[in-house]
Amino acid sequence: MLEVKNLTKVYDDGTVALRDVSFQVEDGEFLIIIGLSGSGKSTLLRCVNRLIEPTEGQIIWDGVDVTAAEAAQLRQIRRQIGMIFQHFNLVKRSTVLMNVLSGRLGYVNPWKSITYRFSKADRQMAMAALERLGITDQAHKRADELSGGQQQRVGIARALMQQPRMILADEPVASLDPVLAHSILEHIEMLNREENISVLCSLHYLDLVQRYASRVIGLRAGRVVYRGSREEIRAMTDEEFKDIYGEEAVRVNVGPQGGEK
Repeated sequence: MLEVKNLTKVYDDGTVALRDVSFQVEDGEFLIIIGLSGSGKSTLLRCVNRLIEPTEGQIIWDGVDVTAAEAAQLRQIRRQIGMIFQHFNLVKRSTVLMNVLSGRLGYVNPWKSITYRFSKADRQMAMAALERLGITDQAHKRADELSGGQQQRVGIARALMQQPRMILADEPVASLDPVLAHSILEHIEMLNREENISVLCSLHYLDLVQRYASRVIGLRAGRVVYRGSREEIRAMTDEEFKDIYGEEAVRVNVGPQGGEK
């Protein structure tokens, strides 16, 4: 279980990205974070695995304080928490297979990781991950030869290589069309259901949130302003919507707006 307690993040320029945020993610849950760009969703996800250092508060993973973990312990924690990025974060000039294998870097000796030397077992695991995502035929292509949807599948396969117990998905479909968005989220949902992998995901489109979330948290200006179940988000009132997106928001027009701080 993941516990976020009174999490605050203030950037060096004085921007307060998160303000006293607290919530839990139960094992096997698909929790979605919603809110406008700049509401703190990306910062929150990156604080969980300390890609960004929190200013105050605690992140507890299975009873271990992530915020206090030293380098060796943090490396062990990060093995268990995969991440899927909005802009894929692939090495464009490397092959698809090598990008997927990079998900094993936390498991190999540091000197081997420098030269990307992987075992036969790791390579077999990578091919199995690609097969699961339906892109084994792309294994030896350069990553930049793939479509956006295919690149995001590579990102999922890379996360799967960590054998994670949780996946953080930061706007994983923001740059994809609606059909591809559903396809990517279906793959993530498959891992959630079949592998009991917990998912903490940020999204914009309410129809996707209503389809995939088991529970929802809404952020506005870095604060939690909404908590709801799948049933409650489907029955969201206009007032609840405006609490998250502002008085000027129109429900049908809220969609992916790109990156955020």
